Amino acid sequence: MARFTLPRDLYHGKGALEALKSFTGKKAMICVGGGSMKRFGFLDRAVEYLKEAGMEVELFEGIEPDPSVETVMRGAEAMLKFEPDWIIAMGGGSPIDAAKAMWIKYEYPEITFEEMCKVFGIPPLRRKAHFCAISSTSGTATEVTAFSIITDYQKGIKYPIADFEITPDVAIVDPDLAETMPKKLVAHTGMDAMTHAVEAYVSTAHCDYTDPLAIFAIRMIQGDLVDSYNGDMSKRDSMHNAQCLAGMAFSNALLGIVHSMAHKTGAAFADYGAHIIHGAANAMYLPKVIAFNAKDPEAKKRYGVIADEMKLGGANDDEKVKLLIEYLRGMNDALNIPHCIQHYGPDSYPTEQGFVPENVFLERLPEIAKNAIADACTGSNPRQPSQEEMEKLLKCCYYDTEVDF
Repeated sequence: MARFTLPRDLYHGKGALEALKSFTGKKAMICVGGGSMKRFGFLDRAVEYLKEAGMEVELFEGIEPDPSVETVMRGAEAMLKFEPDWIIAMGGGSPIDAAKAMWIKYEYPEITFEEMCKVFGIPPLRRKAHFCAISSTSGTATEVTAFSIITDYQKGIKYPIADFEITPDVAIVDPDLAETMPKKLVAHTGMDAMTHAVEAYVSTAHCDYTDPLAIFAIRMIQGDLVDSYNGDMSKRDSMHNAQCLAGMAFSNALLGIVHSMAHKTGAAFADYGAHIIHGAANAMYLPKVIAFNAKDPEAKKRYGVIADEMKLGGANDDEKVKLLIEYLRGMNDALNIPHCIQHYGPDSYPTEQGFVPENVFLERLPEIAKNAIADACTGSNPRQPSQEEMEKLLKCCYYDTEVDF
């Protein structure tokens, strides 16, 4: 038996934020990030809509990108004091992910972070509050998913929390918010969405309910992402829907080792000031993982279907996989995303030097590989890597060398 779970209500289209007026409750806490929602007026609008619905509103602001365990604990403490019956998470993936974890701790104050990370082990929620997610970026789709990513900076590891219990009750997908994204964020979140859709389609947990969502999302992202990056706001609006469809697919079909590797490399070099942004990591790793997974016959066949849906050509599955990899690398070029960790970094870094020092990467490689294999996303990958294979694959992602194993 399998399960397919989505938010009960999804409000979408321009002006969808106004759905907050219809909420019923006494108190709402809005969780937001660094200030873009305030700068563009969306936070004030949300507060007014909730007050119009008769609620008392409190803000929890300043949730950082890639939120920490400490932020989660502070937010839960604020919730315990205010006692909201609605938690409204607003912004990109970070504030929404953080608020999901806060929600768990709010409902179960004695739970530890380690217990929260037990895959599909969260006790029943909604005893105290319901949850609404309002996305402002077009990539993570956390507004419709059963996942949250929280970073333990002491360990340098991102941990996925995975449980259908944290699927939001309500998702608001209003493209007005996505139109405010800076260009680089459009690129990174867009390739995150593409990775979600591709991994969901080849996941061992895919099914008849997830496949159409994944395939349609891939086709939309293929048609919309680069133009969205180049400023076409109609395509930006369409991408906001595409990433949500990809999220619906992967929340139920699960993911694979692109995400396992991204989770475990993202903060692994933070002590060197090197933070690999999640979407950029996915963009760099996806072509390498496709080459690795395509050694599995069923995965190769499904990558071939993706190539056919994208109308890439190819006389057989081997050719189709090669064309798919080339196309995705071309998308990275069009979006100004590098092909490997060695060339990843701030614009001020010369590409020869790179952002993550080679000696540090090699020194930490065995531990990163071990953690990636243990990641919650690895279990549904179509090909299970050994420690040696994961280390070799990560090296390919560092140097941009061919995957031939």
